[in-house]
Amino acid sequence: MKKNFLFILTLLIVPMTVIAVNSGCTGKEKAEKQQETEVEAAKPKVYFTKNISSDALMRIYNALGRKAEGKKVAVKISTGEPGGHNFLDPDLIEPLVKEVKGTIVECNTAYGGKRSKTEDHVKAAEAHGFTRIADVDIMDADGDVALPVGAGWKHLENDYVGKHFLDYDFTVVLSHFKGHAMGGFGGAIKNISIGIASSEGKAWIHTAGKTRDVRAMWGQLPEQDDFLESMAEAAKAVIGHCGENIIYISVANNLSVDCDCDAHPHAPQMKDIGILASLDPVALDKACVDFVYSSDDEGKVHLIERMESRHGIHTLEHAEELGIGSQEYELIDIDK
Repeated sequence: MKKNFLFILTLLIVPMTVIAVNSGCTGKEKAEKQQETEVEAAKPKVYFTKNISSDALMRIYNALGRKAEGKKVAVKISTGEPGGHNFLDPDLIEPLVKEVKGTIVECNTAYGGKRSKTEDHVKAAEAHGFTRIADVDIMDADGDVALPVGAGWKHLENDYVGKHFLDYDFTVVLSHFKGHAMGGFGGAIKNISIGIASSEGKAWIHTAGKTRDVRAMWGQLPEQDDFLESMAEAAKAVIGHCGENIIYISVANNLSVDCDCDAHPHAPQMKDIGILASLDPVALDKACVDFVYSSDDEGKVHLIERMESRHGIHTLEHAEELGIGSQEYELIDIDK
């Protein structure tokens, strides 16, 4: 009788122990899954469409969920150096520019060319069709102002931007993603650093804080990584000024190894990718870079060589260190 009692008790206890152990495992798994979900949710979102059209541009703008209504909006593009032809098509961007009631903004260049003086720059913008779709403001026509970079700077304590930039309270950073002779690639970070910098501010970035003298700039170029880090630091100053009143959209087409600032750019040697957008400029640029690497187009080797030979990814590494974005992201295909 006693043996039977012990046997029955054992049968009761063992399953309870197993259940308890299994319950513990399930709880741990749930916790791990919950943690993974939270980490994934914390990643910045990058929206993507392979369609390059005005309609797709509007859809990706709406997907961002950050609207410019009721604000004075600057739409930062590159007007393109005369002679070049890879810059964004005015017909492509016109509906978005008009939707946000934006003013197209630019700053003068720090090299010779035909956009180094305001009068010539306006003529270039007109010749390329941008004055037809919106007002164009050359923001450093009346000089520049300093924006503090803030904590973490190594080269630039301040960024010098076109004075008119302060007239706007929302910025649409509309970039043409492509290669770049000095930076390896040009995207959102370049567009808000060198792009919003005055001509003297451009010299300041290119020399990693050595001079604002445009004429002396080319004789004082720093180590490559110092230049790349200076771009990231200038971007931090702009982001600090704008706060949440800024969005980033990049059109990855006409993928030349050269920038739109080049009057004689190489012809694109790989197919178009699409349009990407994010509230995080680092994530956006990284996604564009990743799309180049993952492309099945053999012509990508030329753009990859340009990016790697200039160590372009270091701009994003320093930007991430500065806390202005993340190289990890969640990609959302809005075509699905």
